[in-house]
Amino acid sequence: MPKIIKSDEEWKTLLSPEAYSVARHHGTERAFSGEYADFKGDGIYTCVCCGTPLFDSSAKFDSGTGWPSYDQPISPDALKENRDISHGMIRVEIVCDTCDAHLGHVFPDGPKTTGLRYCINSVCLKFNPRSQEC
Repeated sequence: MPKIIKSDEEWKTLLSPEAYSVARHHGTERAFSGEYADFKGDGIYTCVCCGTPLFDSSAKFDSGTGWPSYDQPISPDALKENRDISHGMIRVEIVCDTCDAHLGHVFPDGPKTTGLRYCINSVCLKFNPRSQEC
């Protein structure tokens, strides 16, 4: 997908204040407060900013951290990794490759399938249920 670039003012009009703070200014929602932390729906999670598919619900697992966690992205090119040295820690930040929205971080303590835990802010996601065709 082509890169999506918008001004700060455009993002403010498109997003809720919390989504704007987290996705555009590298914030974090409180643990156990997000809509998708315990959500079990079947479908695809997309970027709240641009609609890019990010995670399939089949990759979601309960990490006990209070944020939605996934063991892999929907495709290798959906996300971009950045080194994050904020808050006195060294972490790997995850952003949407299409619009550079901050989504969360990836840690090497996930399930055996990949060993990774993509810890994502609910407010940065939109859930799209899988169609139930008969």
